[in-house]
Amino acid sequence: MAASTDAAMCAKEGLPPAPAAAAASGGAKPDYVHMSDEEVAEAVKAGALKDHALEKALGDCERAVAVRRRLVEERVGSLDGLPYEGYCYDQINGANCEIVIGYVQIPTGLVGPLTLDNEPVYIPMATTEGCLVASTQRGAKAISEGGGAASVVVKDGITRAPAMLLPTAMAAAQLKLWVEDETNWAAIQEAFNSTTNFGKIKSVSVAVAGRNAFMRVACFSGDAMGMNMISKGCLKVMDLLYEQFPEMRLISISGNYCADKKPAAVNWIEGRGKSVVVEAVIPSAVVKKTLKTSVPALVDVAMRKNLVGSAMAGSVGGNNAHAANIVAAVFLATGQDPAQVIESSNCITLLEAIDSDGEGGPDLHISCSMPSIEVGTVGGGTSLPAQAQCLDIMGVRGASRAPKNPGDNAQKLGRMVAAAVMAGELSLLSALAANELVKAHMQHNRKPQPAASAPAAAASQPPPPPPGATP
Repeated sequence: MAASTDAAMCAKEGLPPAPAAAAASGGAKPDYVHMSDEEVAEAVKAGALKDHALEKALGDCERAVAVRRRLVEERVGSLDGLPYEGYCYDQINGANCEIVIGYVQIPTGLVGPLTLDNEPVYIPMATTEGCLVASTQRGAKAISEGGGAASVVVKDGITRAPAMLLPTAMAAAQLKLWVEDETNWAAIQEAFNSTTNFGKIKSVSVAVAGRNAFMRVACFSGDAMGMNMISKGCLKVMDLLYEQFPEMRLISISGNYCADKKPAAVNWIEGRGKSVVVEAVIPSAVVKKTLKTSVPALVDVAMRKNLVGSAMAGSVGGNNAHAANIVAAVFLATGQDPAQVIESSNCITLLEAIDSDGEGGPDLHISCSMPSIEVGTVGGGTSLPAQAQCLDIMGVRGASRAPKNPGDNAQKLGRMVAAAVMAGELSLLSALAANELVKAHMQHNRKPQPAASAPAAAASQPPPPPPGATP
């Protein structure tokens, strides 16, 4: 009624109807493109235009963000500290983010060169934690001085586990037996592989809990992280299962036995994504000079912290010093899914004293075994300009092209993540062994306030680097 009254009054005064009135009275569709930002905002407040539909209505994604910010600022105050101009909104619209009001800037540092598999590599890290990049750089320097790291992907398969409900527990058990029967593998394989050019099913297993069946499917996903690919393939396998078990009901395409974005023993034991092992030998002289500690002290700290301490905490996949720190920073820099840091940071870091060829005591052997690094070099946030540039720095942007094999870029990215983790582990454990952690963080995480009487030039001097880090 109010809208009709508004329309009538506009007509009486010889004015064009307001957007809300025009829409309610069945008039022509409002031309939001040629309205002012203020008029568009009023249309949103009147309910004539949905906030989330601004991009489509205006045909200008950055303008849509500006109008949305105007509306948000009326409710929460100024957004001046959150930048928005000059971003690739056309690219992210419908792909990466919704109801956009700007973008967050994260400082990005660079670790390298780190010698990995006889090649110098550079690894971008986006973080707001002072000391993290400098410390990881110190570890990379020590690894390279020792001759470099070696790495290998021992398993490569993203997983999805649909949850199904059967009429009885016996029926659920029969489904498990049918799926895991080798004579049915070819049919399952054909169904799954028909949905993708790059994805290839690698294994399938079923866990039963009463009438519930959870089918964990693993597939090779090329250079993509692979969640969309494997979900599509699993739906095709469901069609095959319906033929054999017509009373089966699909409860959810993801039944949490995958397990995605949650701590889970199944990922720690069976792996998910890229299962990577990386190792290096650090000569005792490098340990002393660059890491400012000794091999026995490092081995002792690693054993009591990573093994005993984590066991006391009941940790699953947490037998490390701070793997998640490095994984998160590399993920943010390269456009990976930040929530998958949870399982991607599963890591056991082991340090051992080994016989040295020279004098000065035993050398140090360090390894990181990471069974579930979930990364891709295509899809998701990897195509955004800044993230794509970081992948370029690493030499793994986009899909692998000949003479590379499909998936080589994603596997190399996984190996570089593991190598960066090992560098970070080595440096932090060294700082702990030398009791220098707090000192380093106080220097790098607390910007010193200049004394009132100190000369301006002296006050502007940066703090010294953390112990052993490259200036």
